[in-house]
Amino acid sequence: MSETYDVLIIGAGLSGIGMACHLTRDCPGKKFAVLERRQSIGGTWDLFRYPGIRSDSDMFSFGYAFRPWNDTKVLADGPAIRQYVIDTAKEYGVDKKIRYGLKIVSADFSTADALWTVQAVDEASGESRSFTSRVLISCTGYYNYDKGFLPDFPGADSFKGTRIHPQHWPDKLDYKGKKVVVIGSGATAVTLVPAMAPDAAHVTMLQRSPSYIFSVPGDDKISSLLSRFLPSKWVHQLARTRNIKLQRVMYKAAKRYPNRIRKLLLGAVKQQLGDAVDMKHFTPSYKPWDERLCAVPNGDLFKTLKSGKASIVTDHIERFTETGILLKSGQQLEADIIVTATGLNIQIFGGVQVTVDGEARDSGSLMTYKGALLQDVPNLGWIMGYTNASWTLKADLIARYICRVINHMDKRGQTLFVASAPDGEMQDDTILGSLGSGYIRRAQSSLPRQGRQLPWRVLHAYELDKPMLLEAPIEDAYLQFSSPVSDIGSRGGRTRRKLSAAA
Repeated sequence: MSETYDVLIIGAGLSGIGMACHLTRDCPGKKFAVLERRQSIGGTWDLFRYPGIRSDSDMFSFGYAFRPWNDTKVLADGPAIRQYVIDTAKEYGVDKKIRYGLKIVSADFSTADALWTVQAVDEASGESRSFTSRVLISCTGYYNYDKGFLPDFPGADSFKGTRIHPQHWPDKLDYKGKKVVVIGSGATAVTLVPAMAPDAAHVTMLQRSPSYIFSVPGDDKISSLLSRFLPSKWVHQLARTRNIKLQRVMYKAAKRYPNRIRKLLLGAVKQQLGDAVDMKHFTPSYKPWDERLCAVPNGDLFKTLKSGKASIVTDHIERFTETGILLKSGQQLEADIIVTATGLNIQIFGGVQVTVDGEARDSGSLMTYKGALLQDVPNLGWIMGYTNASWTLKADLIARYICRVINHMDKRGQTLFVASAPDGEMQDDTILGSLGSGYIRRAQSSLPRQGRQLPWRVLHAYELDKPMLLEAPIEDAYLQFSSPVSDIGSRGGRTRRKLSAAA
């Protein structure tokens, strides 16, 4: 038996719940379900449980546009974000649409029937499940939930202490009075160090190379003041608009005037640290926004380093030892616990092989249409947020755009849409553009490609994406709508199927 829907959403994280809410708001007559491998709502914010986990984007722009984030805390902690997603799902009734514990095995589209068939396995019982739908929407994020990135450290097995990856943080890990080494220089590492330092004997942040780190206020004092006089909805909208514009100004300034922004960022760190810590640990070799910047609330990392409860080392690992890590310089870092905050493994569509009429579609050899649909894959929506701004800004835009496409298709009385590109459009670079982070470099072959021009080029620019996705006409030369037609003729009683092009 197969469960049949108008729309299937894969993933019940921030993007999936947002997509489901937009369907409820904009396509109220559609029957849909959300398929989720985990046993709870939240995605990333349910998976990651390490100390201090928080957003690295401000919550006024990271929260949904349709459901205001009314707390004035700028960078919210993981449990608060998870609860926000859960509450949003309940408010819109989409929590009742979720099927938990299902691992997607395959997804195949039949052009003859304009229908997706999704095969899944209930991981608890081993039972096979089948689902069919007119439209399939991937909201699986961009990384492998099963396994984070872990370099092959020489002698790793010789270490006698505890070694963990933040993606798989053990329940009730006792690090009180322990010596901890955190390997990494990204958002996870700069969060873990100040979170663990108060209880640990000492925390050492070991990095191969520095990242740009900047301090943001812990609380939005302007919004706190305005909330005394204005309705919360107005306060949220003012803060959201302000923060979106500030993000864009900072990003564009960094790309246009990298040396000036570099000087500004490093000067702000120096002001926080004084002479307590050598600036070599905070002076990257690359330009701002060649990799993501790391935000720390109220300069908590800098304060922790100045207090002496934590230290930072920039060096390369020679090998692990029984009691810690030997560095190339000859320095030995003693450790009871080593945390390998070494990053993610990118994974497209949650690792599911997507096929059309049984033929595989390789995301690494295709482009995206307006960053929302995959080239030559019918009736498939794909939500990928921003990497240079709050993820949810782009996720919200794409969700609303997909609803527009569905409603347009219904208005025409058709059941199939597909984006087809002209010859020679594809470029070698990927949709993540100039970002050079390690996890992006490792995934070059699997990421969709960029096109020469719109709508095949991903802009990473909210002020341009918004009118393109929400205001531009749905129909153009590349997005085709059609319907499969069963033509039962008299030739031997056989059924011929053909794809009827749109009028």
